[in-house]
Amino acid sequence: MTPSRIEEACIAKRMKMTEQRRVIARVLSDAEDHPDVEEVHRRSNAIDERISIATVYRTVRLFEEADIIERHDFGDGRSRYEEVTEDHHDHLIDMKSGKVVEFQSDEIERLQEQIARENGMRLVGHRLELYCVPLDQDQ
Repeated sequence: MTPSRIEEACIAKRMKMTEQRRVIARVLSDAEDHPDVEEVHRRSNAIDERISIATVYRTVRLFEEADIIERHDFGDGRSRYEEVTEDHHDHLIDMKSGKVVEFQSDEIERLQEQIARENGMRLVGHRLELYCVPLDQDQ
């Protein structure tokens, strides 16, 4: 089986890759959402029922400390995770459903750099999370 992107990143950082870590890496690489540890465990356990929640917690922490995955707190009390990539994006969070939409806006990027410059600074990074409700529920 071809290594997942996260598994390849772990190998590049010379991390020991057990079979359970490989499964967890694949689950995180394949995720199209931003799963929390419990969801990563559910998906991993469906592949290998020997994977415990403790193993998932340890592995997620290890991947995060190695800057392979990124932790987010979208205001729902759960840490959620996604793969670190070269492509910058921001998040739009639906406060009713919990759905997270990734987006990229050149206009927002330019505005942030302009604001930093106007304040005598150079922007080196940022994280933008917009918390929203559907328009039909906003009234």
